[in-house]
Amino acid sequence: MKRQKRDKLTRAHAKGYQAGISGRSKELCPFQAAEARSEWLGGWREALTDRNAGLVGR
Repeated sequence: MKRQKRDKLTRAHAKGYQAGISGRSKELCPFQAAEARSEWLGGWREALTDRNAGLVGR
């Protein structure tokens, strides 16, 4: 069960990162659960930082 939870959170982070790279709003977070939402937003913020630093193309 722990592995399954960790995989869901990793997936949420990755999806948030992808959303941030593509320029989507953080208001479009598809997760309702607090942990998954937090991970998604963390990935989204990380993507914005990477975009602003010029690490990824737009």
